[in-house]
Amino acid sequence: MNHPRLALKQDMPRVLELIQELATFEKETDAVEINSSDLQQDGFGSHPKFTCFVLEEDDTIEGIALVYPRYSTWKGEILHLEDLIVSEKYRGKGLGTRLLDAVVKYAKQIGVKRVSWEVLDWNESAIKFYQSKGANVMRDWDVVQLDQHGIENYINNIN
Repeated sequence: MNHPRLALKQDMPRVLELIQELATFEKETDAVEINSSDLQQDGFGSHPKFTCFVLEEDDTIEGIALVYPRYSTWKGEILHLEDLIVSEKYRGKGLGTRLLDAVVKYAKQIGVKRVSWEVLDWNESAIKFYQSKGANVMRDWDVVQLDQHGIENYINNIN
C-alpha cells in the first residue's frame, strides 16, 4: 500500500489532469483556468501558496490533496483543504482515506486549530465519507464568492 507524499514541481501536469477530472465530475468542465505552469509557480516559488500531497498507484498519481493556510478570527491559524481528488477508477479503494490521513497529520504537525473544506450538497458519497471520519458537515452555511468578473464590477461600482 502506497502512502501519500509531498508533491514535486514535476507532478503538476498530472495534478492539473486530476483537477480537470474533478471539474468534469462537478459539472464545471470549462471552469479550470489555471495551467500546470501556474501550479508550478504558485506551489514551488519563493513563497509557496499551497502544499499538495499526491498518492501514486501503478506508478501514476491517482489522488491529490491540496491545502493552504487560512486564519480564523475565532480559532487562529487553520488549514483549508481546497481539493481532495481521487481519479474515478480508484475511488472506493482507500486512497481518499490515506490522503485525508496525510492532511490531518500535517495539520497536527503544523499546529493548526482546524481543518476546513467544502463539499457539494449533492455529493452524498463524499459527505458520508467525511462524516465517517468525524467531520462536521455544516449544512447551515453557504459559500459566498466574488469571481474575477464580480470583483471588477464591485470595484467599478465603488469608484
